[in-house]
Parts: sequence; C-alpha cells; structure tokens
Amino acid sequence: MKPFLSIITATFNNEKTLEETINSILNQKYTDFEYIIVDGKSTDNTTAIIKKYEPIFKQKNISFKWISEIDTGIYNAWNKGLKIATGNWISFLGSDDVYLDNALDKYVKKIIEEKNADFVYSKVKLINNNKEVIYIVSDTWKWNQFKRYMKIAHVGAFHNRKYFDTYGIFDESYKISGDYELLLRAKSCLKTTFINEFTAEMKDGGVSNKNVFKAFKEVKKAKINTAGISTIVAFFDFYFSLFKYYLSTFVKKLIK
Repeated sequence: MKPFLSIITATFNNEKTLEETINSILNQKYTDFEYIIVDGKSTDNTTAIIKKYEPIFKQKNISFKWISEIDTGIYNAWNKGLKIATGNWISFLGSDDVYLDNALDKYVKKIIEEKNADFVYSKVKLINNNKEVIYIVSDTWKWNQFKRYMKIAHVGAFHNRKYFDTYGIFDESYKISGDYELLLRAKSCLKTTFINEFTAEMKDGGVSNKNVFKAFKEVKKAKINTAGISTIVAFFDFYFSLFKYYLSTFVKKLIK
C-alpha cells in the first residue's frame, strides 16, 4: 500500500520564491499527498499567490489546505501544520526550497522498502541566486557524529508520523535549530534511511552573523539538554563551530 504524504510549507512575505516552491510540488508525478501552507499573516502578495493555486490543486485532485495568521516563528508554524496534517509521512519544505523532478517517487520507494524508519532523507543541493551549486549536503546519519553536528539534510525529508506520536512536536523555544533538537530526542535509537540521490534544492539564505551565533547557541543547548552531551564538549563544539564559520567568511572575503 502506497503511503499518504503531508508536505508542509511555512511562509511569510515570500512572494518572490513561493510560486517556484508550489510548482515544484505540482510537478511531481506522485500525487497521493496533501499540501499545507502555513502563512504568518504576510503583508505582500503571498496570500494572493496561495489563492491563485487553490483551483489548480483541486483540478489535480490533490488536497490543499492553508491558513494565514500571526505565528511566533517557523516551529510554531510547522506545529500548526502538524495539527491539521493527515499523512502518515510528513515533510517540511521551505518557501524558497524546491523538490526536484520525481522526488516524491524516490521517497515513496524508500518508505515502502523501509516501513519502520523514523526519518527518510536524501542528498540536497545548496544553491545561490544564480542557481549555481555552492554546497552539497550528502552526509549519512551516524549517532556519534549527529550528536555533535547536524550534517544531514532536513529539507524535504520525511518523518514517520509515529515519531511525533512518540517524541512530541517541535520545541517552540528554538527559533533556528528546532529540527535538529527534534531528531536528537530518539538518540541512538533513531531509525534513518538515506536516498543516495538529489531530491531537493535549497537557497542560500545568506544568514547574518547574529543568526549564525544564535543558531550555534541553540545547537549547544540541544546537545546538552536533549542529546546528553557534556557541557564541556558542547562548549568546545560551539566555539570551534564559530571559529570555522568566521574563518571561512574571512577567506571568502580575501578571495573576492
């Protein structure tokens, strides 16, 4: 029996990129899924774009749900999506990310093969505004590495609904690294399976230094509180990650 999927997109004032995301979903051959958009009360043309695509999803006989209300961040929005999702496998696709052709077919094939998995993920391309690939996320999950660094791709990956039933929804006290914290909860018992193919592209958001610092702080918090890593190791990883980030930023400026 083929799985029914739920794909959730959180958006806020993303009129420039949302249509590309929506079209990448509409272009999938596999159609046994529902698409949920959670908008944070956008003030640009985002909701008009969402309404424009309602009849197209209806024509394709694909369930389409959306809400538009103020939220407190991406994990609050994703949790709202989870509350109305009916799929037994759930994915989160950013409003500036896209699925590649036949991505859902690849996921469904792997899900059928690995029914007991908690998390199914793949290779993902990070691209710039010129659609040039600047980085490839292709690491595979190993607990001893994962509890120290988030090196696997979360974009477009699918979570077994049973995982949320067992470990709960996203912790909304996190603003950047809540997806990492969620997957840490199962510790070494997390059952993952990897698709050694590209299924998605995500855009380089050009995260500010302030947000990078905040992200690393949240990762440190998750390691200590959820993964059970010692405070000393977590602080070492925190400062080492900062050092690597600022060093790479400095080198890039020199090259330019």
